[in-house]
Amino acid sequence: MTKNFRSILGYLVVVFAAFASPTTQAQTIPAGIPGRIEVHSLASTTLSTDEFLLGNAQGKPVLLGGELRLPVGTTAKFPAVILVHGSGGIGGAMDMWIHHLNQAGIATFVVDTFSGRGIVSTVQDQTQLGSLSMMVDAYKALELIAAHPRIDAKHIYVMGFSKGAVASIFSASTRFKKMYGGQAQFAGHIGLYTPCNTRYIGDTDLTGAPLRLFHGITDDYVNIIPCRGFVEELKKKGVDVTLTEFPDSDHSYDGPLTPNRLAVPKAQSTRQCKFIEDKPGNIVNAESKAVFSYTDSCIAIGAHVGYNPESTKQTIQAVIGFIK
Repeated sequence: MTKNFRSILGYLVVVFAAFASPTTQAQTIPAGIPGRIEVHSLASTTLSTDEFLLGNAQGKPVLLGGELRLPVGTTAKFPAVILVHGSGGIGGAMDMWIHHLNQAGIATFVVDTFSGRGIVSTVQDQTQLGSLSMMVDAYKALELIAAHPRIDAKHIYVMGFSKGAVASIFSASTRFKKMYGGQAQFAGHIGLYTPCNTRYIGDTDLTGAPLRLFHGITDDYVNIIPCRGFVEELKKKGVDVTLTEFPDSDHSYDGPLTPNRLAVPKAQSTRQCKFIEDKPGNIVNAESKAVFSYTDSCIAIGAHVGYNPESTKQTIQAVIGFIK
């Protein structure tokens, strides 16, 4: 019997024992164990950036996977958070967030936007999948879990990380909601180290749901400065939005399995770039007016990631407080 098998068997025994005796459930269930885990198929569409922005392309159908975790409890319906991973895929930070959210009585639905498309990572090659196509996945996930009998459809939030934060924050756009969203609407939008340096037509005309952004000041993978400008624009329009900044915090500062500061020498980064949609479907460099490309001279190669426990703790508290 291997060590891994013994560990899995032991975990299952604990879970079975907890649910075998309902009268002592509160005393026997270890903190963070979900009340139920469901794996769902998620039909979505892969679109290029210009196809997404024009909204008139059928794209390529794709079948993705998603994991729903319902917290322990007798609540009829739970609030929920749809979690959209970043360029590295689903990692240790995602597991940490699932644990804390479930423990707070919040359901989680993790969307795997990569595996169904045959992608492992986009860190070194972002052309494999555009961030906006991941927004379609987020909208599809919203429609899926809004129909779930144990989910409170009026309290479903979306939370994204880096590349996935483009999907979570900019899905608040009324333009994109009209093109790709269904009847359900996100109750709030949360972004960690969000790339705000590509601006879209109408991206400050929002659905009315609040936005919360969290970012490390020393992040040299995704620059915080464009987010400051974006948030100020939204505030002037009366949007309920905040940007929480953390000193001495690098990209992926909430990754508990990441060292204090780790170099990612081949990572593609747009930290020096500013792109705009100058006409529907056309993204250009704001300075040179050259059509968007990952061969643009502003693209940098190499960045850092690093765990900051205090910034992580504060972010967890703020996110749970926002939802609850």
